[in-house]
Amino acid sequence: MTHWDDLRRHQAGIRDRAILSLFDDPARASGFAAETDGMLLDYSKTNIDAKARDLLIALAKGAGVADRRAAMFSGAKINETEGRAVLHTALRNLDTPVIVDGRDVLPEVRATLARMEAFARDLREGRLRGQGGAITDVVNIGIGGSDLGPAMACLALSPYADGPRTHFVSNVDGAQVHDVLAGLNPETTLAIVASKTFTTIETMTNAETVRKWMGETVRTPTAQFAAVSSALDKTEGYGIPATRVFGFEDWVGGRYSMWGPVGLALMIAIGPERFRDFLRGGAAMDRHFRDAPLAENLPVMLALVGIWHNQICGFATRAVLPYDQRLSRLPAYLQQLEMESNGKRVAMDGRDLTEQSGPVVWGEPGTNGQHAFYQLIHQGTRVIPCEFLLAVTGHEPELAHQHRLLAANCLAQSEALMRGRSLDEARAIMAAKGLTGAELDRQARHRVFPGNRPSTTLVYPRLDPFVLGQIIALYEHRVFVEGVILGINSFDQWGVELGKELALALEPVLKGESDGAGKDASTLRLVRRLRGEDGASGR
Repeated sequence: MTHWDDLRRHQAGIRDRAILSLFDDPARASGFAAETDGMLLDYSKTNIDAKARDLLIALAKGAGVADRRAAMFSGAKINETEGRAVLHTALRNLDTPVIVDGRDVLPEVRATLARMEAFARDLREGRLRGQGGAITDVVNIGIGGSDLGPAMACLALSPYADGPRTHFVSNVDGAQVHDVLAGLNPETTLAIVASKTFTTIETMTNAETVRKWMGETVRTPTAQFAAVSSALDKTEGYGIPATRVFGFEDWVGGRYSMWGPVGLALMIAIGPERFRDFLRGGAAMDRHFRDAPLAENLPVMLALVGIWHNQICGFATRAVLPYDQRLSRLPAYLQQLEMESNGKRVAMDGRDLTEQSGPVVWGEPGTNGQHAFYQLIHQGTRVIPCEFLLAVTGHEPELAHQHRLLAANCLAQSEALMRGRSLDEARAIMAAKGLTGAELDRQARHRVFPGNRPSTTLVYPRLDPFVLGQIIALYEHRVFVEGVILGINSFDQWGVELGKELALALEPVLKGESDGAGKDASTLRLVRRLRGEDGASGR
C-alpha cells in the first residue's frame, strides 16, 4: 500500500462530507492555515482534515521533498535532462555563497545586479539619453518568461512606477508591435531585447521591426537598444555594446528569470531600491520554505492542497482569482510557471507517469469574473478549486470604501462556494415571492447551489514590491514541491520544441518557396486558403 493508495482510500470515505461541517471544530480556521511575514494562507475551506493532511505530509516526505529542496538550494544539477543546476533563488539571495561546479556564483550575480542598477539610475536620472532627450518610454521585447514576468510585475507595482513608462511586445503578430509603437516617440524610446540566445524567432522579428521604426528618425537606432542575453557575439553583431548587455547563466530558467536581468524593465520602472525590496520578498519566502516545518510551510501546504484536489480528488483545473486589479496578469504568469513546469507525461527516469500531471491553470481578477465565469464555478457540473488572493489594504485611502466592497465580495465568494444553497432554502425563497406548486419547485431548482466546493485564500498586507516577491516565490516553490511529489523535472520544457520546428518548416510553404511535401491534407488545404489559391473569395 502506497501513500497515494492511503490518500485515495481516505478521500473515498469523506468524498460527500460537507466542508462546512468541519467548522464544528472551533479551531478549524486557525488550525488549517499557515503564515509568514504578514502573509496568511487559509486552506480551511477544503475537505482536507487532520488525517488527510498527515497523509499528504507523509507523501511529501516519502517523495524526498526536503532532500530535493536542499539539493536545489545547494546548486546540485537537479534539472537532470539538461544537466543544469536550478538557482533562480541565487538571484535574490545575495548573502550566502552558492557553489556550482566548484565556483561561488554570487560574486557574478552581485556584479550583474550592480551593472543593472547603474544602468537603471542613468536612465531614470537622464544621464543616459536618446537622440531626442531623456528616455520617456521603454519597450521590452521578449516572449514567455522574458515577457510574462516583467509585464505582470510592472502592472502589479504601478503605484511605485516613477521612471520611464514601460511597454511590452511579445506576440509575433505585427498588430501588437504596431499598436505599442503607435503612441511613442522613437527619439526618446529605449528598446530592451530579452532573449538568452538572441535567436528567439518572435523576439528577433519584433526587435527588427522596432529597429526599423526607430531608424526612420534616429541616426543610430541601436544606441537606444539594450539586451538581456548571454550571446555576446550575437548582441555585438547586432550593434549593442557589451556595456548594455546583461546576461544570466543556464541555471536560471526563462520562467524563473524575473529576479535577474529579465527584470530590467521592472527595475527601470520602480527604481533599484524598490527592485531590491522585490528581491528581499522573494528571499524571505525562500527562508521560510527552507526552514518552516512542512505543516506550517506555505509553499508546501499550497502544493499539497493542489495535489489533493488534482491527483486525489480528480479536479482537473485550478482557478486563480486575485481580488487585486493590478494582479490581473498573475493568472497568465502562473499558466506558464505551472503548466510549462509540470505539464509533463514522463517521470525523471523516462517512464510514463502513473499519476496525472499538473492541472489546467486559469483565472481573472475579481470582481470582474463574478459577472462572467463564476456561474460555472458555482453551478456547473465540474468542481473547480479556487485560489483567492486579497490585500488587507489598497493603495488608495480615499477609496477605502471600494476596497471594503472588494474584500466583501472575495470573502462572500469563498463562503458561497463552500456553503451553497439547498433545495429547501431555494423553495423558501420562491414561496416568499408568492410562487406555489410545480412552478415554485421548477424555479427553486434553478436557484440551488450545490456548495461543498473548495477554495484557498491568500491574504497579504498590501501589494508592494516585498509582497509581490513573496507571492512569486511562493508559487515557484509550490510548483517545485508538486513536481518532486510527481517525480518529474519541473525545469525543462521539451513540449514547446515540436511546434517551433514545424513552424520553421511551414514558413517557406506559406511563402510559396516549398511544395510542403510530406504535410497532411488538412494543413496543405489551410496553406492554400492562406495563399488565396483555393478559389475562396476575399473581402
